[in-house]
Amino acid sequence: MMKMNKEDICFMSAYDMKDAILRQELTSQEITDIIIERIEKINPIINAYCTPTFDLAREMAKKADKAVESGEKLGLLHGIPTSIKDLFLTKDIRTTFGSLIYEHNVPQRDDVAVNRLKNAGIVLLGKTNTPEFGYAGVTHNFIFGKTRNPWKTDRIPGGSTGGGAAAVASGLGPLALGNDGGGSVRIPAGCCGVFGHKTSFGRVPVYPRIELHAESYVHVGPIVRYVRDAALMLDAIKGPHDGDRYSLPEENIKYSDFVFEKPNNLKIGYTIDLGYAKVIDPEVEKNVINSAEKFEELGWTVEKASFKMRKPEIPFYTLYTADYAFDLKPKFKEWEEKIDPELVKLVKAGLSYSVLDVMRAMSQRTKIYEIFYKFFENYDILITPTIAIPPFELGIMFPPKINGKNVSPTAWMPFSFPFNITGHPAASVPCGWSSEGLPIGMQIVGNRFKDLLVLQVSQAFEEIAPWQDLRPKFK
Repeated sequence: MMKMNKEDICFMSAYDMKDAILRQELTSQEITDIIIERIEKINPIINAYCTPTFDLAREMAKKADKAVESGEKLGLLHGIPTSIKDLFLTKDIRTTFGSLIYEHNVPQRDDVAVNRLKNAGIVLLGKTNTPEFGYAGVTHNFIFGKTRNPWKTDRIPGGSTGGGAAAVASGLGPLALGNDGGGSVRIPAGCCGVFGHKTSFGRVPVYPRIELHAESYVHVGPIVRYVRDAALMLDAIKGPHDGDRYSLPEENIKYSDFVFEKPNNLKIGYTIDLGYAKVIDPEVEKNVINSAEKFEELGWTVEKASFKMRKPEIPFYTLYTADYAFDLKPKFKEWEEKIDPELVKLVKAGLSYSVLDVMRAMSQRTKIYEIFYKFFENYDILITPTIAIPPFELGIMFPPKINGKNVSPTAWMPFSFPFNITGHPAASVPCGWSSEGLPIGMQIVGNRFKDLLVLQVSQAFEEIAPWQDLRPKFK
């Protein structure tokens, strides 16, 4: 084994793990056993993993090491311990969607992204916790309970990939697979001080679509500690699939080969309100603006951008709740008493909309897209906060006040869902810390299909202001 302590191995990048495994300086079995040992110690505190698969992980790690020893062709993520959000189908592994309806569900097939990760050689550590059907920006459900923020365990980890983000931040595996229907990769990445990338809509196919309709705004993406690990993971899972009619054609480019390149003459616009957000925490505002201005060190142009946008949460909420109503109405009569009460409210709201309401929301969605189409005619990158405040108290759905002002339920997360409406690629990078020692995230948004550019800008920021040296402390 390499001369590293166990904690250092748990916080290695996937890039470095892969290199160590290929050089046989570390085995996948050694790494996997060390991470499992840490999960067994830390997971009871934060509740990131809901269905561990340690026996399977050890089998996969052993197989990975034999492949290295025998000189076989190896995958992009060969021997790397990885977690999967409990919204993805995993063959022969319990998949509950965070709902009592599926408490004992064991699928007989993998989601496409899961299958591609397996083909790339991952070691599957288990499933991570999610709110019921991924409906919320916090992470709790009636089966597995609450996931906690590793930096301050009385705070939320974000959602709905809260389990995955908390695991990565805590050294419980370097790679987590998440999906994002309104911020569910970026919000937990921001809350937990890690990197999360919501790919362009269709970049990573979604198939099969089980129970969650939402097919026009759900994006798949990685949560990691190092941007280069996201590039490597995306290389393994991106690309078309005939089962997903929205999936994008092959780009014929490996992100991991180009993620370190610095584009020339970028023009970056930043905003702290997107033209409609009412209030923002002063610490978040200060950190995001200061971080955006750091890009000037690379010779890039950075300036404040202005937007005029009226209540984009209304069309999003209409479409979002209508989707949940459509999906859950057939089960509602039997299961209503066992569904999260907040999700019940969403379903009932969705059932109240008419066809004209939904079509009006679709029309408003197009207008929102046009706002960003015009923005990207003049800019290469948009920067916003990831969320409007540092992570708030565990056990509530939203903070009733921000900066002393009464706010609506969506006021703390106004920056994420517009880019599910539009389909643009967007990432959250750690950009600072609150006075209470909680992570602050900055969102980096690119034009349509510009995933590589978002990764390159994120990598450039990581090099200017790295965030990996700090680690959560557990008693």
